[in-house]
Amino acid sequence: MSVKVGILICGHFIEEVAAVYEDYRALYAPMLGEGFDCQPYFVVDGEMPAAVDEQDGWLVSGSRHGAYEDHAWIPPLEDFLRAAYAAVVPLVGICFGHQVLAQALGGRVEKFDGGWSIGPTEYAFADGHRETVVAFHQDQITAKPEAAAVIASTDFCAFAGLAYPGPTISFQPHPEFTLAFIGDLLEAYQHRLDPAVVTDASARLSTPLSQGGMIGQIRDVLRGGEAMNAAAAVAEAPAGAEAG
Repeated sequence: MSVKVGILICGHFIEEVAAVYEDYRALYAPMLGEGFDCQPYFVVDGEMPAAVDEQDGWLVSGSRHGAYEDHAWIPPLEDFLRAAYAAVVPLVGICFGHQVLAQALGGRVEKFDGGWSIGPTEYAFADGHRETVVAFHQDQITAKPEAAAVIASTDFCAFAGLAYPGPTISFQPHPEFTLAFIGDLLEAYQHRLDPAVVTDASARLSTPLSQGGMIGQIRDVLRGGEAMNAAAAVAEAPAGAEAG
């Protein structure tokens, strides 16, 4: 029986990217794979679920917006996330989703003084292993919620992965991004970013990705597994298996 996952879509792709990939639901369903039935909710347009138990679990997407920005849809989203967390409904946050979930639960999100992190990036996990996953962010969590445990980090991003009591987990990088997608994204953003940032990220596009463990943790939590346990029991996936 499939796990019903509500994808809380918090932003639209820019026109050049949307012409090829439409929206985030085209990335998350392939990442989750068989056994998951994904239903999109465009919260960025004010489309909120009626109840926290409307789906078996929730995945909060990335976004071009900042979690700290004044948008009418962000406070209702935070209320929904607090309610789902209190009801012990599985929650996963990715990039903006990682940030807004932390903000809703008492953390702080800011535009990071250190600038952008873009492209294949190696993350150190609390259990000692490392995975290379695509980053694409400037905002990041600068103070984590008290209840959250740090499960992944880099020198640039201290709170890159957080596990909460119960079935709630979140990550700053994008395990749903393939190398082909980030290449297209960089091409679309080349005139919107510092050329040096684009050049550096483009130079790393041949770096193999190895996000199988992170994806395994996400799948486990959406099935109702404890996030702390999911973080400790990393999926055994061949290096680069998710590289696309």
